[in-house]
Amino acid sequence: MKVEFNHQLTYMLESSFLAKLPLLFFSLCFSVVLNAQEPDIQKGKSLFNANCAACHKLNKRAVGPALAGVSSKYDKEWLYSWIKNSTAMVKSGDAQAVAIYEEYNGSVMTSFPQLSDEDIDNILAYTDYTPPAPAAGTQAVEVAAAPESSATNDLILAVLMLVLAALVTMLFLVNKTLRKIAAANGVEFMNKEKQSRTPLWKAYAQNPFLVFVTVIFLLLSSAYVGYSYIMQVGIDQGYMPIQPIHYSHKIHAGDNQIECKYCHSSARVSKHSGIPSLNVCMNCHMNIAEYNGEEDLEKGYTKEFYTNEIKKLYKAVGWDEQTQSYTGDTQPVKWIRIHNLPDFVYFNHAQHVSVAGIECQKCHGPVEEMEIMYQHSSLTMGWCINCHRETNVKVKDNEYYTKIHEELSKKYGVDKLTAAQMGGLECGKCHY
Repeated sequence: MKVEFNHQLTYMLESSFLAKLPLLFFSLCFSVVLNAQEPDIQKGKSLFNANCAACHKLNKRAVGPALAGVSSKYDKEWLYSWIKNSTAMVKSGDAQAVAIYEEYNGSVMTSFPQLSDEDIDNILAYTDYTPPAPAAGTQAVEVAAAPESSATNDLILAVLMLVLAALVTMLFLVNKTLRKIAAANGVEFMNKEKQSRTPLWKAYAQNPFLVFVTVIFLLLSSAYVGYSYIMQVGIDQGYMPIQPIHYSHKIHAGDNQIECKYCHSSARVSKHSGIPSLNVCMNCHMNIAEYNGEEDLEKGYTKEFYTNEIKKLYKAVGWDEQTQSYTGDTQPVKWIRIHNLPDFVYFNHAQHVSVAGIECQKCHGPVEEMEIMYQHSSLTMGWCINCHRETNVKVKDNEYYTKIHEELSKKYGVDKLTAAQMGGLECGKCHY
């Protein structure tokens, strides 16, 4: 009877488990689906930076509206359609689409048909994400720890001062005691007057040879100092002025690898490289209103510092961030020139940059590493002549140089010609 009861109990348990097995399997699958559909904020950030950041900011209006919390303003299905094909929605007469189109002066948003609904959900999760506030206790602990450290330092300093005072007192007492002992034993200190001797200045003045050598030395050293001073007139190597708007070549030419001739475009075709127009800056900074790169806190280059410099640029060109338009209220920027040759010196950038193919760093130094631009080279006549003597002229496949290269190669007996051998040392080449 007991065995039969056990068999019945086992059957009931197995039947109950088998009955619930489909339910457990369905619950497991449903939870997996929910986890798979949960938006990925980090992936959304990457998609936002790749597709949206050129025209949109999270908390500030740019070319398009700010996108923080945008999912609460519009229906999600509508957002799917708008992001994938905004132009079609405007043409269809959708009220919300037309309103956005008219608010932004007829600017058509780029369509992103390649984005899936899941990608858009990830982007919306990133725009809706609010980072947690920093814990208030951490700063309080750090601030509270500072007075204790300061008090400890003061205590150590006071102890060291007491020890020093005790040592000075002991030395004074020992000296006093030794003097008493010496006086008691009849020892006299050296108080006798020194024997009279000829003063050093008088002995020097009475020696004609020393006077002659001194005069010659003073004349030669004065001539050397004067000549060195005169030769430094007009040489501003290392000159590093502070500009009215801070411009970091390290960030632009170094980190972002912007070509020098993109800004200094006239260097290709003219004598002067020129100061770039602020409109060139606005080609990028129309959409880049905040700095998000690395900081150098030791030198004071924080994100706020760089962002404020961009605001100076906006003020100079009259750019309104809110309306994303020019107001017409402009202000001139009084840039300070760094590289400046004398008026009697002729230098052509196009001849060196385009014809000779010389890199900008050859004369201006490692510009891509300069946070503040400065004059790297001396730009003296001797510096230019040495460069002409060392630089070979690129005459291969250049019809202009074919004949003259053959004749001069025979004259100098060389295969390659330097700029000096091509006439680069003639006075009239560089002086009017």
